[in-house]
Amino acid sequence: MLFMDRRDAGHQLAASLGHLKGAGVVVLGLPRGGVPVAAAVAEALGAPLDVCLVRKLGVPFHQELGMGAIGEGGVRVVNDEVMRMTGVTDDELAGVEAHERQVLDSRARRYRGGRAPIGLAGRTVLVVDDGVATGSTARAACQIARARGAARIVLAVPVAPRDWAERLGTDADELVCPHTPRDFYAIGQFYLDFAQTDDDEVVACLAEAGDRPAGGDRSRSGPAAGGDGRTSGRAGDEAGDKVGREASVRIGGATLRGRLTVPEGAAGVVVFAHGSGSSRHSPRNRFVAAGLNRAGLGTLLFDLLTEEEEADRANVFDTGLLAGRLTDATGWLREQPECEGLAVGYFGASTGAGAALWSAAEPDARIAAVVSRGGRPDLAGARLPEVTAPTLLIVGGDDLQVIDLNRAAQSWLHCENRLAVVPGATHLFEESGALERVTELAGEWFTDHMTPAAHTAAGF
Repeated sequence: MLFMDRRDAGHQLAASLGHLKGAGVVVLGLPRGGVPVAAAVAEALGAPLDVCLVRKLGVPFHQELGMGAIGEGGVRVVNDEVMRMTGVTDDELAGVEAHERQVLDSRARRYRGGRAPIGLAGRTVLVVDDGVATGSTARAACQIARARGAARIVLAVPVAPRDWAERLGTDADELVCPHTPRDFYAIGQFYLDFAQTDDDEVVACLAEAGDRPAGGDRSRSGPAAGGDGRTSGRAGDEAGDKVGREASVRIGGATLRGRLTVPEGAAGVVVFAHGSGSSRHSPRNRFVAAGLNRAGLGTLLFDLLTEEEEADRANVFDTGLLAGRLTDATGWLREQPECEGLAVGYFGASTGAGAALWSAAEPDARIAAVVSRGGRPDLAGARLPEVTAPTLLIVGGDDLQVIDLNRAAQSWLHCENRLAVVPGATHLFEESGALERVTELAGEWFTDHMTPAAHTAAGF
């Protein structure tokens, strides 16, 4: 095992790519597994991040055999030799391409949210994947990048077979791979965590990269000078930049992964409790977290369960278990140097809101404020009257069942509380402007209740 996960692989890979820093490169990750690796590389190099969308054109009667590939902008690369050998006609090729083009366009919209792809013409392009096995996908990606006008192509992967250079041929101008073990059977054997990357994580990686200032360097390829593993200093823009670090929270026998971001002069830190089926990579929670960071609040996004635990669906809905994890993570948070003396708040989404309120009801919780987004406060049950933290319940106006649950919960809450309904929003707040409104409401609530005066008055 060489890597903890894909992010760790990206940090290690970035150490071999220092010669590209400041060279104006564009980093392209291969969806889906290559994108978290590419995100870490792009952050280390201070480079823009995009996806390299490639769809193989399979022979109609033998889909595993590729006769070409397509990319965005109408780019198509065809293997004339395979076409001749298989006798595929131009009409058959066009039919396969039309289908794959629909899939490619759909994924482009999903991943970028309507943003245009980064132009490659005349630029150095760094193509990144989580590893190379056969090399066919990587070769196709390099060919697509070349067809889109890239002047120079560097293909970089964290691990590959010893003969990987021969497999790739001349499709890339430069090949970079720090690890080429002799006993190579599959990419996943070199990762402790090689869980499948989902679309939400790809979206989140692109969104986070898009938030960085152009050319900004927030490298995490090594610890700060203080030697404590924290990123120190601040790359400030006028809005107030954020400084974050990956975190491993050890609770009992479980190691929970997360990201702690604490802007300079933060008034407090908000711990996120995600809902069932989600994770620290939730694009909605990350969107809200970014807004809170801009408002001068710290955030901790972390997974309440390990992947093995999530496989048991009973754990996902065990509010007591999740609340206990949240309580323990809060204890860990208060011991971190950058959080010393800061107020702590909870942001719970869906079922995570039940866990947040359950944890906030603990006698020694000392939680400054709670915000619930589309939450299930009813899951906290009889513990609701014990919550002392001011609580904001945000619900979509078209999420009728959840509105009723939140209204009922208000009758159990004895603390300061408010129900805010976002008109026209459904449970996931996917409608235009809905999540922005959630972020605004949450920011105001936390800011109001995390001021030094409010913090001191509450006896913290």
